[in-house]
Amino acid sequence: MLNDGCTAFAWKTKTGSFIAQNWDWEGEQQANIVCMRIEQRGKPTIVMMTEGGIVGKIGLNSRGVGVTLNAIAAKGVSFDKLPCHLALRAVLESTSLQEARAILEKNGVASACHITVADAEMGSIGFENTAFDQIEVEMVDGVNVHSNHLTKPHRVDDYLMLKDSPFRLSRIRELLADVKEPTMANLRDVLKDEKNGPSSICRSPNEKSTTQTLFSIVMDLQKRAGVVKMGKPVEGGEELELRP
Repeated sequence: MLNDGCTAFAWKTKTGSFIAQNWDWEGEQQANIVCMRIEQRGKPTIVMMTEGGIVGKIGLNSRGVGVTLNAIAAKGVSFDKLPCHLALRAVLESTSLQEARAILEKNGVASACHITVADAEMGSIGFENTAFDQIEVEMVDGVNVHSNHLTKPHRVDDYLMLKDSPFRLSRIRELLADVKEPTMANLRDVLKDEKNGPSSICRSPNEKSTTQTLFSIVMDLQKRAGVVKMGKPVEGGEELELRP
């Protein structure tokens, strides 16, 4: 069973469009994380955070399309749909939210996961996927949030692999509600939250789990820019600027 946990959100206002998340996984995976820039003729330039050998993951492109990923544990795999990471790559090769939406709706995703897609113009849509269906999660007051469990009725139930997932979902909503106007700075602060630690939005390892926040990422899609903080956002560590 998967044990990686992530907390993600997107926010569209009259003046900006942001998408962000903490990526949580086993601490040993830290050494395998890479920042990759991909230039292809006739397609948007991609900048993404991924692991060695993974062709699509979390990031943005030069057309202002951004994507995040939340792991979900549910039974089933479909061999006639897009594998999760190929779906993420397809999103990053899209020129708009609507183009990415059409690709995901047409092809589906082969296994359970949640993908948030956002762009600079229209805001965001969440796609809750299982091997059997795909259900969209629309913005509420311009905001989309997700963690590591299914929030809509599906043809299969998830395992709630992380019991703190509902707490983190509620907590990220609470924190964003207290932000008067989103900026890169105050949204990065949201990802530092350690309430309910160590199983918090900013996750730490404990005696039962070595899962922890490996990086945080916040992207300003109108400015085509992002900032990645390696490691836990409350600690010192390398920062990367993303500009596709």
